[in-house]
Amino acid sequence: MKLAVIGTGYVGLVTGVCFADVGNEVLCIDIDETKVQRLLRGEMPIHEPGLEEVAQRNLRAGRLQFSSDYGRAVDHADLFFIAVGTPTDEDGSADVRHVESAARELGRRITRQTLLVVKSTVPVGTSERVRRAVDEELAARGLNVPVAVASNPEFLKEGAAMQDFMHPDRILIGTDDRRAIDVLTELYAPFQRSRDRLQVLDARSSELAKYAANAMLATRISFMNELGRLAERLGADIERVRHAIGADPRIGPSFLYAGAGYGGSCFPKDVRALLAMARENLLPARILSAVHEVNEEQKHLVANRLREGLGSDLHGKVIAVWGLAFKPNTDDVREAPSLVLIRELINAGARVRAYDPQARGTAAHALQELRGRIDYCDSAPLACEGADALVVVTEWLEFRSPDFAWLARTLRAGVLVDGRNLYEPRIARAAGLRYFGIGRAL
Repeated sequence: MKLAVIGTGYVGLVTGVCFADVGNEVLCIDIDETKVQRLLRGEMPIHEPGLEEVAQRNLRAGRLQFSSDYGRAVDHADLFFIAVGTPTDEDGSADVRHVESAARELGRRITRQTLLVVKSTVPVGTSERVRRAVDEELAARGLNVPVAVASNPEFLKEGAAMQDFMHPDRILIGTDDRRAIDVLTELYAPFQRSRDRLQVLDARSSELAKYAANAMLATRISFMNELGRLAERLGADIERVRHAIGADPRIGPSFLYAGAGYGGSCFPKDVRALLAMARENLLPARILSAVHEVNEEQKHLVANRLREGLGSDLHGKVIAVWGLAFKPNTDDVREAPSLVLIRELINAGARVRAYDPQARGTAAHALQELRGRIDYCDSAPLACEGADALVVVTEWLEFRSPDFAWLARTLRAGVLVDGRNLYEPRIARAAGLRYFGIGRAL
């Protein structure tokens, strides 16, 4: 098929590249011409395992192209995926102006039967807004062109997005248009050869399902973080509790990790957006409110652990930070707990020596107001040199088996704050470290 993807952010890039890799002719559109030129050279603006290699392969094969020209997109395809950003507005709701703008750009140009697929994460009812926007533009041109709109939310985990797209656990299509269902069923056929993963819903249910999935996962995380605080007061170990309850098949082991809180471009934004939708419909949404509040508090817990180990006055202390990305295998620092921690440490007068395998550049940009007050190091050991304490914020693979004896000799105060419960406290303490975890009183 010939298709166009509007937007080359995280979702748009993965969507376009993966569709091209199964033989489709894909044109990705972005209004940023500088970004387009980089993409045409095969340079990816984000770190996602496998993305650059697959993109370059399909660029060479001619199945993948990039442009800033909407006219070229309309000439190329009559199937469009809208995958532009939906940033959080001041009231917590998702701002869909970019989605509507993309729809209007297409509505000003299309001349034949068209299918618009909303891939962006959008509030319930957005597909209807997209349809109205296109109809208004067509009416202004005096045209009556058959246009179908469908919701097709993404379920991609950063760090595993390519695998998730190529081997999805479900594919949601939200529309009552028979042609749209048939076209999207054919398009997604290569991704479900082993079993049928496609579910057809109405558009509103499809849009809500995306938010519901992320909110449920965020709820599990905040629930475990709250239990972790209780475990500390009761003298229990949240890691042992996690294993015990995760063995129940009704619960399962996923997303039961206590830690420094969730971040990224999805969970925080989507929980806030659901809260905004609830407010608009005069519903209290007490569970979602608690999920958000617990997570915001949890991001400050790591700094509190440091104060337990170093004393309440952190002025003049040097803190090594391992991990800046909100999760491993990405360079995304949006809503990352590391940013909250570093700002809190700097405001307390501490010095920070930070290391991350991929997120150094994105973190430096996000923390540009602290330029000159953070030392970005080239390796994990280098970050610890001259430091009083080490905080582990992101569970990168290379942090999993440190030399505890070396850390005990190197860290001046011997304090290790394990913000992701990666280590066995007994082993770290036996090496001479003062270990502080999350919910690990034993």
